Amino acid sequence: MAKILLIEDDVAFCKMLETFLEKNGFQVTAAFTASQAKNKLKEEQFDLIITDVRLPDDDGLSILKWVNDSSKVCPVILMTGYAEVNKAVEAMKRGAVDYISKPVRPDELLSIIKKNLEVKPQEGADQQNTKSTGAVSGSTSGAKSDFIVGVSDAALKLNNYVDLVAPTNMSILIIGDSGTGKEYVAKSIHDKSKRKEAAFIAVDCGAIPKELAGSEFFGHVKGSFTGAVSDKVGHFEAANGGTLFLDEIGNLSYELQVQLLRALQERKVKPVGSNTEISVDIRVIAATNEDLEKAIEAGEFREDLYHRLNEFSIRMPSLKERREDLMLFVYVLLDQANAELEKQVTGFSDEAVEAIKNYEWPGNLRQLKNVVKRSVLLSTDEIIPLSILPQELLVKRDTTHNPFSLYNAENEQERILDALEQAGGNKSKAARLLDIDRKTLYNKLKHYGIKL
Repeated sequence: MAKILLIEDDVAFCKMLETFLEKNGFQVTAAFTASQAKNKLKEEQFDLIITDVRLPDDDGLSILKWVNDSSKVCPVILMTGYAEVNKAVEAMKRGAVDYISKPVRPDELLSIIKKNLEVKPQEGADQQNTKSTGAVSGSTSGAKSDFIVGVSDAALKLNNYVDLVAPTNMSILIIGDSGTGKEYVAKSIHDKSKRKEAAFIAVDCGAIPKELAGSEFFGHVKGSFTGAVSDKVGHFEAANGGTLFLDEIGNLSYELQVQLLRALQERKVKPVGSNTEISVDIRVIAATNEDLEKAIEAGEFREDLYHRLNEFSIRMPSLKERREDLMLFVYVLLDQANAELEKQVTGFSDEAVEAIKNYEWPGNLRQLKNVVKRSVLLSTDEIIPLSILPQELLVKRDTTHNPFSLYNAENEQERILDALEQAGGNKSKAARLLDIDRKTLYNKLKHYGIKL
């Protein structure tokens, strides 16, 4: 099976091509930025690369040069949506095997791929071309990795922090609203750490009854209290050698905070009813949606415990801060819902996509996951229609508070210029102000002849 690296920062278009190529027997890996693509190229060898000419952090010609200068040499096909013949000619001069103009016709792309690949698609693969529709499609190959890097500035900053702190033994405090994926980030830190082969124990501090908290965290011996019919291993001992994730740490009682601080300082725990201390080697990652500094001022949270947990802090961005990642999350959650519900839904209609993009998502990723799963369950077709979405998504967003929003705006060019000025020329920030993604902004800049 030929392996293709697809580099395209338009998430919807990228996933459509990925699905099409997988149905035609190719193994596809997607990257949304040049830096992501280079990292994937360092990790494995590909039989073919398909890259957009314009990328948020570089361009396709740079990718082409990097490939030709490395040991990962393979055929490169460039895509351009800007009818830049000079770019295509330059690419061919630099060693690209072919180029294709957008809008890309899937059958034409398939022909170009087959022409430039010595390795043929796997025999028996589904050779039926995907019909060209306006619907957004996603892979139905099953659930993918829980942690999604994303392509937004907020996501890239988050991932940089994860990569930076993961190899250390520092305690980490993850701060963010409910539903933003704090546990997924904690697990990603564990998976990238030196402790990845050991246990990752996640504890919801708000779900532990006060009277059983000591037993839950530190364990107990048989007969130590009524109901203790056998020895119990606590969370600290279970996480020995690995990572202990304490979710919603602000819910712990003051008394348990004292015990927790002692365990973290001495790296020893004593099960309830035992006279023997057990040494533990753990890394602690805590998470909260509360303002712990205010809790400290109110006398509800110990300041010394706060500083012990907060050797390094990570703030989780809300979903509305990650507009460019929204549809990427939708596709992954769609795959997971299909796998769990044993269905074959391939995407959402154009109208449904617009409703998803225009909603504020106050419940963040948890709410999005519920909406996608519910939609997959209710859908009787491959494409989810607008009518299936929950009622709250069908109410048009009020953008009067946002002077830059392009949603139903008539004076587009003026608003784009105002947003660029407000953002100091930063295209990603300007796109967020305008409620659009970067690719759409690039197209509008070209359309209006705006040069920076």
